[in-house]
Amino acid sequence: MTLDEIKASDKSVLTPAEVAEVLGCDAQDVRIQARLSPEKLGFPVIIIKSRTKIPRIPFLRYMGEQ
Repeated sequence: MTLDEIKASDKSVLTPAEVAEVLGCDAQDVRIQARLSPEKLGFPVIIIKSRTKIPRIPFLRYMGEQ
């Protein structure tokens, strides 16, 4: 997913794979960082059991949008 696609989306949360595409890194790296040190990501994350979700609007703000 590109940043423009995320902006146009109506999803409330994103997956690590979608965010990793924009950040240019591996989705597993996002998942690991979210568990070990989420404050270093710069955007909020939600961890539910083994799932990691990223709120779309705060992520867009982190990327300098909106």
